Amino acid sequence: MRKSFIRTGSFFAMTAVILGAFGAHTLEQVLDPEQLATFETGVTYQFYHSFALLFLGLWLYFRKTQMMEYAGWAFIIGVLLFSGSLYVLSVREWLNLEVKWLGPITPLGGTFFIVGWAIVLYASFQENGRVHKTEKRDS
Repeated sequence: MRKSFIRTGSFFAMTAVILGAFGAHTLEQVLDPEQLATFETGVTYQFYHSFALLFLGLWLYFRKTQMMEYAGWAFIIGVLLFSGSLYVLSVREWLNLEVKWLGPITPLGGTFFIVGWAIVLYASFQENGRVHKTEKRDS
């Protein structure tokens, strides 16, 4: 999973840069300030959780617990639901989309972010049996 999280985090970070540039250079001309702020919130949270996935991927090289994998999946789902819904909600008028049902999806994505961070906190207390080079096992 570590490589999958690093790859997904990298992909999310790359697309956040692309979407941020798209928002700043294209959407700024067609969206009102409130819609643009909504779009930028999606980009911001996508970036935060891209870094979180990169962090988890690296952490999995040193400590492996099942809970950390759950946290990564929670972040991925959170990005798709939270940021994805904000992107669509912010451009719906511009694209003439009827997606009123999408509004409740955003808090669900936020809930996945919260759950992911709670799992990271919990996983930080778990032991996986690895011994650091400076420690010695009791025999």
